[in-house]
Amino acid sequence: MPVMRKSEKDDHTISDQELIRRCSEGDKRAEELLYKRYFSFAMSICIRYTGDQYEAMEVVNDSYMKVLGSIKDLDCSKSFRSWYGRILVNSAIDNYRRNAKHVTHLQFTDFEMTEEQGAPVSAELSANEILELFNRLPDNYRVTFNLFEIEGYTHKEIGQMLDISTSTSRSNLFRAKKMLRKLYNRNFNPEKQEE
Repeated sequence: MPVMRKSEKDDHTISDQELIRRCSEGDKRAEELLYKRYFSFAMSICIRYTGDQYEAMEVVNDSYMKVLGSIKDLDCSKSFRSWYGRILVNSAIDNYRRNAKHVTHLQFTDFEMTEEQGAPVSAELSANEILELFNRLPDNYRVTFNLFEIEGYTHKEIGQMLDISTSTSRSNLFRAKKMLRKLYNRNFNPEKQEE
């Protein structure tokens, strides 16, 4: 069993509040510890909004620089994790907007959308398999799906964030779900494959 140095043992016992206090004083070791403590959390959010791991890492690093730049303003009675999560989502949206000018978006007018009943999910998928399917969505579908289904934003809020109409947000979500169903059926449920 590897022997941990005393400082490595102590790193796990330092509270978030103490790390935040030390970060606000410019303590580089505390900044590194806070980054490492929340790295998995940050990547789990950013990977959902980006096309690949490298882009996600870029968003994580940009977000963390924003955290360090405004950590003195953090209300310590609030959850750091929630505050950091909002910064991560906003940074991911900023990254999407920067890259969106290189992507063509279809604009749709309001139309009646009825969601087809999908086949029940019969296979247990690993997180990597789910992420692989999810990453095959076009960026605009993936971002809309994240904001609506995972983050809980309304279509109106998503429209304002992404500078699209509310109906386009609805359409993107509908199409993302439909595409995910097709990808799932094609890869994990071939007998239910849609044509």
